[in-house]
This record gives sequence, C-alpha cells and structure tokens, in this order.
Amino acid sequence: MYSIRNITDDVVYVGVEDRRLHLFENIFPLDRGVTYNAYVIRDEKTALLDTADATVSRQFFENVAAALDGRALDYLIVNHMEPDHCALIAEALEKYPQATVVGNAKTFQMITQFFALTIPEERKLVVKEGDTLSLGKHQLSFVMAPMVHWPEVMFSYDATEGILFSADAFGVFGTNNGNIFADELDYKAQDFVEDARRYYTNIVGKYGMQVQNVLKKAAGIDIRMLCPLHGPIWREDLSFILKLYDQWSRYEAEEKAVAVFYNSIYGNTESVINAFTMKLAARGVKNIKAYDVSKTDVSVMIAECFRVTNLVFGATTYNNGLFPKMENLVADMKALSVQNKKISIIENGSWAPTAGKLLKAEFDTLKNCAYIGDTLTIKSASFSAEALDALADAVAASLQ
Repeated sequence: MYSIRNITDDVVYVGVEDRRLHLFENIFPLDRGVTYNAYVIRDEKTALLDTADATVSRQFFENVAAALDGRALDYLIVNHMEPDHCALIAEALEKYPQATVVGNAKTFQMITQFFALTIPEERKLVVKEGDTLSLGKHQLSFVMAPMVHWPEVMFSYDATEGILFSADAFGVFGTNNGNIFADELDYKAQDFVEDARRYYTNIVGKYGMQVQNVLKKAAGIDIRMLCPLHGPIWREDLSFILKLYDQWSRYEAEEKAVAVFYNSIYGNTESVINAFTMKLAARGVKNIKAYDVSKTDVSVMIAECFRVTNLVFGATTYNNGLFPKMENLVADMKALSVQNKKISIIENGSWAPTAGKLLKAEFDTLKNCAYIGDTLTIKSASFSAEALDALADAVAASLQ
C-alpha cells in the first residue's frame, strides 16, 4: 500500500518512515525512528529527487509508482550519495530504464564505487553550480554544497515553487507519523529541538564553515519551502530552523548554562559532582544538566556540548589514563570541532591523579576555549571543600 502526500499541486512526497531502525549510521540511537525523504515532481517531464535506504525498498517503489500514476520517469536527481538515500539507484534504473540520472561529477564517481552499474553516457546529465534543468514550468537549478556533509552533496532548487531540496541539511531525527510539515508538529518542543540538534551536531557538526558557505548561498535564493532528506518539510517559519543552523555552524551556544560530564567507578566522583551541582544551584545557576558518560550515549553529550556555554568534566584516572568512556567523549568533541567553550575540570585518582592533566592536553587543541577555575583534585574520596566552593564560585561568575 502506498503512502504519499502532495506538498504542492505538482510535487509529491514519496518518502518512507522507518520506526524499526535502532541506530542511525549504526551508531546514533533512534528513539523515534527516522524518515527517508524523497520527492517526485510531475510536469511535462517527471523527476524523482533521491531514493531511500534498501530496507524500505518495497514501500518506496510503491510510493513512486503511485506518484507517477502510470507515467514514465524522465529524471532521477541524486542530491546525496549516502546509502540511506542512494541505495535504490540501480533498482530505480531497472524499473525506469529511460530515466536520465542527474548529478555532479563526484556523484557519478561515487555511483561507480557503490554499484556494479554502467550508466550509458546518453543517460547521464552532469551538472555544476548554477546549471539549470527545465521540466516544463518547473525550472530546477543546482547548488553545490560540498562537505555538508559529504563531498558530492548538492541542493536542487525549484524556482517555480521556491523549494530548496536540501539533501541532509536541515534534517531531524524522528518520524513524522504523517505530519510531514513542521507546522503540523510541535517543532518548538524540547524533544523536537533536541532531535534536530543531535542530528546536526553529530552528522554535520564538524563542517561549520561549509554550512556557513551554504547558508550564504541560500540567503540569495527565494526559498519558500525547505525539503530535506530527513525529518519534516518546512513551509512556515523557515527562520526557526535556519537560525538554529546558523548558530550551530558558528559554534555559538544557545544558552548560558552548564553541562557536567563525569564518570565514577565506585561512586566517589559522582558524590562530589552531586555536591558541586548543588552548590552551583545555590549560586543561582539554573538548568544544570549532568551526564554519566558510562550510561549516556555520546551523541547526546555532543549535542549538549554545542548547546551550552560551560562544560564541566569529572574524570577518574584509569590505568594511568582517562576512563575509556570519557576518552571516547573527548575524542568525539575533537572530531566534531567543539569550540568556544568555558571548561572546568574535576579529577580523581587514588595514588597518581593524572586525568586533569590528560584532559587539558586534549582540550588545549580545541579552538577558543578557556578554563574556568582551578582543577579540583579528589584523592579517592578526599578533597578540599574550600576548593570545591571556589570552583563553584568561578563557574557561577563566568555565567554572568
């Protein structure tokens, strides 16, 4: 049974909702699933913009056939070659053998890498920045968006409808449950924004400069609708998601707030963290978040690193190094270019505490970060109460 919906008279949503997938890219937890969005334009010529993941092929092709309603497919436009969007290219070309594949030079290079597939030259349309394709009344132009977040990524812009088909940009984790437009969802709710932030920071976060370049291009286009490859379509209040992307890609915190990340083996470090957060609250600090790195998925913590101004790390010394889960978080912070943060450190070590020194060596490589207060050292369960008060004073003052 097909499940499609018109987003305009001529443009049809043919995406598929996947509630079964537990891990996006086999790493990021999906509590609410994910969508694989794709679109059909019906004009004098027809076009399919992207395909979907192989696991949803039956539903996807039922949707495409329903949208085409017996018509042939003239163009398959490939905006992004990641397998959750490109996996069905070969099958699509078998079903629609007359279709011309539209992509840039890197697109076609990747097609040969992913598929044992030879596309005849007469069925290829290689496009570059600013090239156009007429479907009839719909005029498409192409915007190159390299490293947002793969090198071949491009956007397709329908000047007739003012639609920007934006590949993975402006995506959100979670299914829409039929409400394919953001204005049909409570898109300002905390869980929605958290899914959007976790998606951006973990998938695209490393490429802030490239996102800024694309946002500058987008500013010169009359965009009335954003159609990403994951999450809802934006036809109202586009500034909401555009502002968030601008803020995140500038590595600017959304909130003057504190996130605490700690590990505790026998509970002593956690006890100090609990005392520390209580002292912060007593000094007027609100909306404090604390995360046990052993229990919290790293993608959640990375999203928090982007959200807040102040990061506090409570780390034990483990085998003369960092606790593995803490080490993993720090490595991900570096990989995803976390920057512009105020950092405070609490370390624990029973005989040779080195966690603070090791953390600083890693954080010294991050851009534009400053240390707030002195490192607080715990030895087993012993520490200076005065030093803890001083650290709480320093962190609270840095939020003013």
